[in-house]
Amino acid sequence: MIGRLIGTLMEKQPPQVVVNVGGVGYEVDVPMSTFYQLPHLNDPVTLFTHLAVREDAHLLYGFASRAERETFRQLIKVSGIGAKIALAILSALTADELAVAIASEDIKRLSSIPGIGKKTAERLVLELRGKLVTGGVVATPGGLPLAPEPQPSDDIANALLALGYNEKEAAAALKTLPANVGVSEGIRLALKGLVKG
Repeated sequence: MIGRLIGTLMEKQPPQVVVNVGGVGYEVDVPMSTFYQLPHLNDPVTLFTHLAVREDAHLLYGFASRAERETFRQLIKVSGIGAKIALAILSALTADELAVAIASEDIKRLSSIPGIGKKTAERLVLELRGKLVTGGVVATPGGLPLAPEPQPSDDIANALLALGYNEKEAAAALKTLPANVGVSEGIRLALKGLVKG
């Protein structure tokens, strides 16, 4: 399996590019979202790839990021969605936009993509709900990503609550802390402030 190409960009003819890797020119089909991020001709390029083996051809698809490739792989698992339609979808929406559209069940937006009708849009939502990542986290039904990693301030507040302070006291203590303070240092400073108070 060819998982990644690192080489020199030799040709750009949307949706296809040619990447020279050690003297071998690989023809790679890319979505427009990747195409727009490509460097100039004869510049170094890295593409995450998916190899599709058919009876009559070996086809290579390239993507600017792992997330985009993973989205493509999820798309082609959906019944009735081939590689060509998957590329069209990723040309119309970024991986993040698609994940949010699926999570928020935005049939209107999905069916506005060329080649995608209302029924196909509904099938995409049904089969991909909870499977697509956006910004490194899985998109949830609210249309927003799951909560990112907790911030240090959350941990500091939770520690203060666990020590018996109320939410009002914890919130007041957090306001006195310097920006970008670490958790343990933040707890120490917050306690110092609360004891003084």
